[in-house]
Amino acid sequence: MLQECDGVNISLRHLKRILASMRLCWRKNYAGLQEVVQFVDTQLNVPGTGILHGYRWMYHKCINSGVTCRREDIRVIMQNLDPQSVQFRRARRLHRRDYYARGPNFIWHVDSYDKLKLFGFCINGSIDGFSRKIMWLNCYVTSSDPKVIASYYMETVSNLGFCPKLVRTDDGTENVDLLRLHTFLRRNGTDSLAGDRSSMTGASTHNQRIESWWSILRKECTEFWLVLCHELKNSGDFDRGYVDRNIMQFCFTALIQVSLVPKQHVGSLQMCRLQK
Repeated sequence: MLQECDGVNISLRHLKRILASMRLCWRKNYAGLQEVVQFVDTQLNVPGTGILHGYRWMYHKCINSGVTCRREDIRVIMQNLDPQSVQFRRARRLHRRDYYARGPNFIWHVDSYDKLKLFGFCINGSIDGFSRKIMWLNCYVTSSDPKVIASYYMETVSNLGFCPKLVRTDDGTENVDLLRLHTFLRRNGTDSLAGDRSSMTGASTHNQRIESWWSILRKECTEFWLVLCHELKNSGDFDRGYVDRNIMQFCFTALIQVSLVPKQHVGSLQMCRLQK
C-alpha cells in the first residue's frame, strides 16, 4: 500500500521496526478498566436490548465504539454487573448428552433420510451405536412401507448370522414390522433386554448416532444429488408428477445406491427391487 499510494518502497521487517519504535500497536492500546466498566454499565442500563447481550456481543459493541478491551474482561464485568441475566443465559445453554453403548452390536439405530424423497428417492439406513459401522444403507422408491424396512433388517441379520440386543427407531408406522421381527428373534433371550424390552422408540432427536450420520452423508454424498435434482426442478425438466418421478427413479436409483455403498455389491433383495 505504501508503494502503490505514496511511492515508498520499504521491506515489511523495516516497517515493523518503525512501528515498534513509535509504539504503534493496535492490540496493546487497551482502554482503562474504569472506561470499559462505564461503557458496559451504560449499555446494560439504557432501555433497549443491551440487557440481552452476551459477553461476546458486548465485546464487539465495545470494539465498534472505540473502546478497545479484552473479551475476558467483558465477561468478568458482566458477571459482576448483571449476574441474573448471565445466569438466565447460562440456563438456556445447550447441554450435549453423553452417548454410551456397551459394545459392538449392542444397539442398532435405524432411520430414514427424506431429503431426496421429493424426487422419489427414499434412503433408509442403520448404524451400530458402538462402532459406528453402517449395517445397511439402501435407496428405494419408498421408505414408508413396513415390509420394505423389515426386509432391510432381515437381509442384514441373515448375512451376519446374528441380531443386536437393542434396536432404536423413530416412533413411526414404517418400523412396526421391523420391531416385531426383532422382538420375535429376541424372545428366548436370557438377559434383561430380551423380548419386548429389546426395542426402543422415540423422537428422532434422541436417535443420536443415525441423525449424526445423516449430516456426514450429506456432506460426502447426497449433496451432489440434491443439487442435481433441484437444478432439474428449477429448469422445468421435473414437475413432481408421476411420470417424471418414475423416470427419475429409473435413471438414478441404482446410481445413488452405488454412491451410498461404493465398495459393496447391492444386496439380492435390493437388486430385485431395483429391477422391478
